[in-house]
Amino acid sequence: MNTRNDTVIVAADGGGTGCRAAAGTLSQGVLGEARGGPGNVHSDFDAAIANLTGAIAAALAKAGLEETPLDRITAHLGVAGAHSEVEMAQVVAGLPYGRVSVTGDRATSVRGVLGEADGYVVALGTGTIVARQHALEMRTVGGWGFDLSDQASGAWLGHRLLREAVLAEDGLQAHTDLTRRALEDKGGLIATVHFSATATPGDYAPLARPVIEAAKDGDEIAQGLMREGAAYIETGLTTLGFQPGDRLALAGGVGPHYAAYLPAHMTRNLVQPKGTALDGAFAMACAAARDAAR
Repeated sequence: MNTRNDTVIVAADGGGTGCRAAAGTLSQGVLGEARGGPGNVHSDFDAAIANLTGAIAAALAKAGLEETPLDRITAHLGVAGAHSEVEMAQVVAGLPYGRVSVTGDRATSVRGVLGEADGYVVALGTGTIVARQHALEMRTVGGWGFDLSDQASGAWLGHRLLREAVLAEDGLQAHTDLTRRALEDKGGLIATVHFSATATPGDYAPLARPVIEAAKDGDEIAQGLMREGAAYIETGLTTLGFQPGDRLALAGGVGPHYAAYLPAHMTRNLVQPKGTALDGAFAMACAAARDAAR
């Protein structure tokens, strides 16, 4: 492909469970996409960088742009675990591209979901993003990683499920079909304890799906967890200034499942996400390339 007069763009979205990458050009947009392993730079910096650059290389190949000199590429990456300017600078230093910008995954998620519109975003996958965008300025609450935060997320739901199962196994509360099945799937109480000793957010996140499905079927513990997560979301949105009628998008693999648990005044103007965090990262890379050309 002849890209001599066109800027080559790459973008990546790095999360706790996996990463996604896109490659294309400023004039033609996205031409190829690929996936890779976990991209959370806080959990394992070296592995995250290897996974992100590997996914980008695969996306370049799918786009027919694999021969592009790396110093001619403009890149933007939104990665989980990059919470400060220092951490973002470390990621930039670990990347080989000519023009690179890095943000946390919150910025790219919000940009992808809302585009340039004002509104609120609750993006829940392995981790948690609760954000407001106004005139392309973003404000967030929470999202400081699984160790201290990420309430309502997939990892949080999975972790809380196992805690509830252990409480029930000790006789401190009644079991439900969900908690019994959770322990059985892990091989029993002792195996569950061993699992938790080394489990990462990405290990807990798949356990969210049984919680969501059991809640739909009326499981009391599952519904309690969904209500607890929804209460956190409501508090976060209120703290950010949400008013009845404001635009709200629920995104990610877990986010939309909270719609039924949120108060009616928050879901009155529920909108579908315009795109993904990867779309947001690609848009931000394109903006950087245009700024550089001026």
